[in-house]
Amino acid sequence: MEIEEILRKVQQGQLSVEEAGQKLRPFSYEEMGFAKLDDSRKRRSGFHEVIYCSGKETAHLTAIFRRLWEKNGAVMGTRATPEQYQAVKAEVPEAVYDPVSRIIRAGNDEEKKIGRVAVCSAGTADLPVAEEAAQTAEFLGARVSRLYDIGVAGIHRLFHNLEELRSANCVVVAAGMEGALGSVVAGLVERPVIAVPTSVGYGASFGGVSALLSMLNSCANGIATVNIDNGYGAGYMAAQINRLAVNADE
Repeated sequence: MEIEEILRKVQQGQLSVEEAGQKLRPFSYEEMGFAKLDDSRKRRSGFHEVIYCSGKETAHLTAIFRRLWEKNGAVMGTRATPEQYQAVKAEVPEAVYDPVSRIIRAGNDEEKKIGRVAVCSAGTADLPVAEEAAQTAEFLGARVSRLYDIGVAGIHRLFHNLEELRSANCVVVAAGMEGALGSVVAGLVERPVIAVPTSVGYGASFGGVSALLSMLNSCANGIATVNIDNGYGAGYMAAQINRLAVNADE
């Protein structure tokens, strides 16, 4: 709930001064017994709390999702199974699920998207991680361009998309195998590049460690690397960079 909305509710008598004070505290949270919902996350960091679904008991997940939906009118969960989605949808009919990124979300579809983030994948096998990044950035308000299957094995495909890459405020690159695409892209654009190593590859890729080390050791400037398969973290950071770029232009 935004500060202006809280003050309006106090003015209209829909919220007491004590309740408003609780909501405006910078470190407030709602106690649910099995979870503590971070009421003040958006006021502190700009975006509401996102649910990590993997490993959560169904009853806990559905209760958290429903409560965040009631409080914020928009909620997103990552790493969800189809079974978890069905349970959530029974509680929040507005929820939708993408089986590629494994994201459950509700709300924010009509929100105006700003700026632009480009999300790239080296190959089709990297799509789950790339889509997690793309859908996270979109949910957090960024306009997203998807440039998939443009890996270095057919580097001419990358060159055909350079104009779109160079016009984005931030570029996310998801790549497995040796992870070379991140370095190549960072050497071609003047925007920040967020490299996401994926666990795609043959034996010596060591479940993404090879790509991770390549990206960490990149000689290209302007590149930062997140953890293996962490599309969510890359999408979140890209949305923050995009918002800063848009605000700087205003």
